[in-house]
Amino acid sequence: MAVEPYRRLLALPGVRSLLLVGLLARIPSTAVAITLTMHVVDPGGLGLGFGAAGLVTMASTVGMAVGSPLAGRFVDRHGLRPVLAVTTLAQLVFWSTAWAMPFPVLLVAAVPAGLLALPVFSVIRQCLTALVPVDQRRMGFSLDSIIVELSYMAGPALAIAGVTSLGSVPTMVLVAAGLVGSGTALIVLNPPIRSAEELREPATKVARRQWLTPGMLGLLGTVVAAAFVLAATELSLVATMKQDGDTAWIGLAIALWCAYSLTGGFVYGMLPRGRSPLVLIGAMGVLTIPVGLVGGDWYWLVLALLPAGVLCAPALSSSIDTVSRRVPAKARGEAMGLHGTALLIGSASAAPIAGVIIDGPGPGWAFAAAGLGCVLMVGVALPFWRHTESSVKEPLPVAA
Repeated sequence: MAVEPYRRLLALPGVRSLLLVGLLARIPSTAVAITLTMHVVDPGGLGLGFGAAGLVTMASTVGMAVGSPLAGRFVDRHGLRPVLAVTTLAQLVFWSTAWAMPFPVLLVAAVPAGLLALPVFSVIRQCLTALVPVDQRRMGFSLDSIIVELSYMAGPALAIAGVTSLGSVPTMVLVAAGLVGSGTALIVLNPPIRSAEELREPATKVARRQWLTPGMLGLLGTVVAAAFVLAATELSLVATMKQDGDTAWIGLAIALWCAYSLTGGFVYGMLPRGRSPLVLIGAMGVLTIPVGLVGGDWYWLVLALLPAGVLCAPALSSSIDTVSRRVPAKARGEAMGLHGTALLIGSASAAPIAGVIIDGPGPGWAFAAAGLGCVLMVGVALPFWRHTESSVKEPLPVAA
């Protein structure tokens, strides 16, 4: 049966519960940005404009970009539960009081709240690496990418529904409950961050220069490009459909695009061997370039997104799998955090850059620019990637 490999994966001890908690825990995390935005612009909240809302979400994003690798480094050094306890408490304090903050206070407080964000994405991936044997990791990360896609489909939609039906303040309280519940569930579950074999390795520190090589930096650069092209594609799709008067179909179009990624991730996980993340990310960029040339009804545009769409989840899962293989276990948390930072940078930079292109030459050119930028980044990373060793050797002990 086609699903039998996934059944074997889910039968591994701890994997099923980790992925289930990961799905539920990521939903409130994906609702954070849109909840802050809606609170700032909602008349029942602060009642300000989208410019002010953008400043708050930017402050939160900057905090998360800095905090993600720091949280991973602390997990590597001190274990999972202390980091989860601190970040869960920080989220409780922020989200239980943010509704009462005036705008200047909210803007400042969003930075440490982002810095101490619950590291659910990187933690789930780090723990999945510890639970799944090397030969099944590609499938594990493919399934994880599917779960991430589902959480991004659910979280923002639930946040918008909450604000429109209940108001921004009750929705912020619900987000607080979701984040605290997520952190608590992970603390109780306490999944391993290293496999049994890795725990038996000598207790030596790992020099960052050993794994943060030019090749790894090149990979992280292509992850930035992948996140950029995905965020720019979504923005360009929305802009094109609004321009053509097809606003009523935007939700369906985005859902279909997400379904392409889900399908691609499911199939990629069952392939006999994986592909280089640079190849997948580069191909995604190439296939995005001509999308803007498609004219006619909106469904032709959505159909044109199919080739690049099916590569979304495989490209990201391949990059995570590569990080898990090329970084020593004692530094894996920091590396996964840097991967998360790369995704944040790519997504955050897409809106202003693609927005300028959409307002100028038009949304069709935004597809082309995003795809071309992705291809160029892969081209820059390729020479360094070829000189990167295909496996990580024994960590070198360094002085404490």
